[in-house]
Amino acid sequence: MTNDVRAIQDDYPDDFAWCYGCGRLNEEGYHFRTVWNGNNTETIYDPNEKHIAIPGFVYGGLIAALIDCHGTGSASLALHRKNGFEPGSEEAPPRFVTGSLHVDFLKPTPQKVMLKAVGTIEEIHPKKWKVTTEVFAGDTLCAKGEVVAVVMPVTFAVTN
Repeated sequence: MTNDVRAIQDDYPDDFAWCYGCGRLNEEGYHFRTVWNGNNTETIYDPNEKHIAIPGFVYGGLIAALIDCHGTGSASLALHRKNGFEPGSEEAPPRFVTGSLHVDFLKPTPQKVMLKAVGTIEEIHPKKWKVTTEVFAGDTLCAKGEVVAVVMPVTFAVTN
């Protein structure tokens, strides 16, 4: 399970750990955590009752956010590994922003079921990575998505 191993988001520098989806420092956020599972990536998430679209089903915006953050986290894992590092190393992982996000909702996503995002990563450019993600509720494939993740420009750095 994702919470049992170190996720890439655990190592994001504090200045870049505030994302509503995956930022560990955002108290109100989802706290998505992305890990390796073989050659694929995985994020496990248990939506709560407030993530409702209509009674019994998860809000599609949560699914889109899961695919988005899973995609950028997966790209970070992949580039970090390509650079010779794994989560927990002393080297800070690269951060990515979303260049594009595409989501297909295949089936309604039921509430009260653990979600699992499974990512497949493809490098398409030294600064761009494509991540295809499938989101399952139990054994049911509910959504598919694609993120083109772009290495975060240095201009995103916090300046005082």
